[in-house]
Amino acid sequence: MGNFIRPLSDRVSYIASDDTWIEGSAIQQLNTTAALPDMTYVVGMPDLHPGRGYPIGAAFFSVNRFYPALVGNDIGCGMSLWQTGIDAKRLQLDKLEKKVQGMGDFAKPEWLAERLDPDMLQHEFAGSLGSIGGGNHFAELQQLDQIYHHDITDQLGLDKHNLLLLVHSGSRGLGQAILRRHVDQFNHGGLTENSADADVYMTEHNQALHFAELNRQLIAQRLLDQIKTDGQCLIDINHNLVEPCQISGLKGWLHRKGATPSNRGAVIIPGSRGDYSYLVMPIASEHSLYSLAHGAGRKWMRSECKSRLSSRFTPLQLKRTTMGGRVICQDRQLIYEEAPEAYKSISSVIDSLVGAKLIVVLARLKPVLTYKTSGGKSE
Repeated sequence: MGNFIRPLSDRVSYIASDDTWIEGSAIQQLNTTAALPDMTYVVGMPDLHPGRGYPIGAAFFSVNRFYPALVGNDIGCGMSLWQTGIDAKRLQLDKLEKKVQGMGDFAKPEWLAERLDPDMLQHEFAGSLGSIGGGNHFAELQQLDQIYHHDITDQLGLDKHNLLLLVHSGSRGLGQAILRRHVDQFNHGGLTENSADADVYMTEHNQALHFAELNRQLIAQRLLDQIKTDGQCLIDINHNLVEPCQISGLKGWLHRKGATPSNRGAVIIPGSRGDYSYLVMPIASEHSLYSLAHGAGRKWMRSECKSRLSSRFTPLQLKRTTMGGRVICQDRQLIYEEAPEAYKSISSVIDSLVGAKLIVVLARLKPVLTYKTSGGKSE
């Protein structure tokens, strides 16, 4: 594994090449998290960057207790990859962009009523289902640019002639409400395993995972309906969660905070909206806590993006990428916050994972059209 898995102590490490930019404050948060009671192993991914108290792009293994705050407020945030019926060679990008622009932030109540069972329709956050949300969430139509292992991509069901759809979203307000209740009651102290409070949290956590998975499915269905095509889900994976796991013979709890599982088959690791995404086959390893990067990782804080970029680009200019892609985003602040310049190079992330012998790259995907929303809340 060479110098790609870099130890900071016998319990803390991070994955990076010499070319991977890792912010010092993210390393500091990694070490701080490792000092939590009962925390046993901590690994930062190549997309590691600082979060609100805890780093994003990392996996954490504890025994005897687990920490809902490490999962964060978007339980079940993840990505799904869909094969669509859109012929890439016959693509008329202007028409496609116009069609997608007609899709509102939220699904219409009557559309949801036709697709949800009665119990889910009564859910407190049912109105958010089928909505992408703000931040780095998106739905993106992509074209297969390079295939490196045709046999595996064929098995997965990829059609090189048609566009793919990548959906990145989570449990919306539900995950936030679950974390808020927990922090109000327990602060950040964690929960002892098998306790009544731990059982309550895990029940809610698992419900949020299901909600997030359903949300991605409905987002994809809305977009496919909007452009009048069909699609098939090939991959769906969560990257914010906690689950029982065994590491180095110890039974405990594996937290992923912006980290893709490496023990559930092929996954997608996206770049920014102006960079490639990569379909990879993980090589499961305890060295990475059975986890991988979940994207390129932020390079700039959100609060500084507009000041860095507004003198160079107008919002209209940011709706076109250097790769020829289109971006639909009505939030003028968000379009600066999510600019390609605000993210690390995805190639450095992928090279680090390849160098650490944690993945085999199957295919490279090029962004065609990225749909983001204002991130407003459903009424």
